[in-house]
Amino acid sequence: MARERSPALWLHPQTSAPRKMPVCHRILLLLWLLHFSSVYSDITDGNAEHLKREHSLTKPYQGVGTSSSSQWDFRGSTLVTSQYVRLTPDERSKQGSIWNTVPCYLKDWEMHVQFKIHGSGKKNLHGDGFAIWYTKERLHPGPVFGNQDHFVGLAIFVDTFRNDLQGMDRSFPYISAMVNNGSLPYDHGQDGRSTELGGCSVEVRNQDHDTYLAIRYSKGRLTIMIDVDDRNDWKECIDIGGVRLPTGYYFGASAATGDLSDHHDIISMKMYQLMVEHTSEEDNQDWTKIEPSVSLLKSPKDNIDDPTGNFRSTPLTGWKVFLLLLCALLGIVVCAVVGAVVFQKRQERNKRFY
Repeated sequence: MARERSPALWLHPQTSAPRKMPVCHRILLLLWLLHFSSVYSDITDGNAEHLKREHSLTKPYQGVGTSSSSQWDFRGSTLVTSQYVRLTPDERSKQGSIWNTVPCYLKDWEMHVQFKIHGSGKKNLHGDGFAIWYTKERLHPGPVFGNQDHFVGLAIFVDTFRNDLQGMDRSFPYISAMVNNGSLPYDHGQDGRSTELGGCSVEVRNQDHDTYLAIRYSKGRLTIMIDVDDRNDWKECIDIGGVRLPTGYYFGASAATGDLSDHHDIISMKMYQLMVEHTSEEDNQDWTKIEPSVSLLKSPKDNIDDPTGNFRSTPLTGWKVFLLLLCALLGIVVCAVVGAVVFQKRQERNKRFY
């Protein structure tokens, strides 16, 4: 992301005399380097060359307003200051939103959101949360975290209040994703579980440090990463393939409060273009005509019986790949050792007959 990251300690040169590393250790180190590069190449380093300012919202929030030249528009309870965009105050029954006025025609992109949720409510006495949108329409208030239901596009929900009292297998706040072609409603009674693509529980409320969310869409894959522990490190929340999103939709953020409330602040929304090669067939396709959809081996409704909210059909990445490679390597080493022992015993046995 855009912040400067501390280099890993193992990248620093050592002053002691070099020692010869065993072959097995070299192989393990190579596997670790491959794993490290695969994980940390998933999130852009925030290079300004890829920053798309027409889709970014940063301090001091110039270009926000209702004029014809504005790149961001807002409505409802939204308050724009020099330090933050407050979607809702810590008051009951408020709705607010802010939307990019420029449609996004990037095929591969990544959005970094810095946000802050805070308020005077004690544990479980706060709500309701906010959402990040990439949708066909904008500025349509409604019951889904301040935006319309039956939306068309992508939504990332940061839900801070539990409505489903029977769904005690997950803790809140809870981050989830939903893709909709306009035919599905968001079920508040089940906290959107019947239509979510995946999710994770994360403590984001009343933190003294910065909290971040990264949304990456590239080559049909949607990845949600979080950085909320003040460790300057991304953690994976959602990773799912088979996602189809069109170009020409709008980015936005909205929040809502009900009987319970919170401050929902957006500090920044930074959009980065990902430089990805596509096939000639993909390049010739009219991406504005794509219908939002997800190709899954099981229905999102199966998440009702899957408290983790994860899809087993998604490809293996990160630690899973590393562990599989490590197990395969250990298997080869064991086989080699056993073979060598057997071969040596046979040689000794043959010598006895001479």
